[in-house]
Amino acid sequence: MNSVLSGTAGRSAVRKKENNVIFRRMVRYKALYLMLVPALVCVILFNYAPIGGLMIAFKDYNLTAGVFGSPWIGFENFRKLFSDPTCLNVIKNTVIISMYKLICGIPFPIFLAVALNEVKVTWMRKTVQTVSYLPHFISWVVVAGMVSNILSPTGIVAKLLNLDNVMLMTEPKIFRGLLVITEIWKEAGWNSVIYMAALSGIDVTLYEAASMDGASRMQRIRHITLPSLTSLVVTVTILACGNILNAGFDQVFNMQNSMVQEVSDIIDTYVYRMGIVEMSYSFSSAVGLFKSVTGLIMLITVNTISRKLTENEGSIW
Repeated sequence: MNSVLSGTAGRSAVRKKENNVIFRRMVRYKALYLMLVPALVCVILFNYAPIGGLMIAFKDYNLTAGVFGSPWIGFENFRKLFSDPTCLNVIKNTVIISMYKLICGIPFPIFLAVALNEVKVTWMRKTVQTVSYLPHFISWVVVAGMVSNILSPTGIVAKLLNLDNVMLMTEPKIFRGLLVITEIWKEAGWNSVIYMAALSGIDVTLYEAASMDGASRMQRIRHITLPSLTSLVVTVTILACGNILNAGFDQVFNMQNSMVQEVSDIIDTYVYRMGIVEMSYSFSSAVGLFKSVTGLIMLITVNTISRKLTENEGSIW
């Protein structure tokens, strides 16, 4: 009995000591914690506070009756989601476009980072890096206008390919490819920054030792550079799989038109149309909830598989 009491007292003393350390640290860095407050308030207001409103996904929401006064209909909105052919087509488009971006989008930043890492001329490397990530700061509205002009019947592509009266932006067969290409052009440079940061942490002596052993540049890249990026690539891939139902609302919304809607309509644009345009708030909330839950399940599943295959080295937790 005495040993149990002494153990409890000891744990209490340890917790008290840890709390005192945390408190002293907060007092010491109070300026930094105060700077964190606005960000925390935004996260609470825009990420956690709206969670209570998800109950309208299970109700026939009426503006005049309010959230609590609207009648409860259970899973009726979800039954409509999985029985409506339009909804199923939207989910299919979202998954296809996201998979295209995932498969084609991840290698390009890696290739760009590795290529820039091999450039020894400082001004050239910085210039290429700056030019490559500048498109990230261009709005999708501007990008959509640029692409529309380039691919118009009087644009440069039509002239080079001798196409007359052909509006490439309205061709369903190539529209998904346009989404992938413009996504890579816009984000590859920016995404390569994290790989460049990882490459800067590689021990230079590894390259020197490999050079002394007669390894060529490609051999150094294959056996030193790429293996050093493995854990980062796995982490990025896991997070991308968690966002498999986020196909890029801004991009699709600005580049989409009625001629290609059958192959480009995704969950986000569908939610916008149902919730904002048609004011079907309950159904659009149900679709959004389905998207969030699916993303969470995908994230946990892919992370679990990766952790087992890589023996806890390739996981985010």
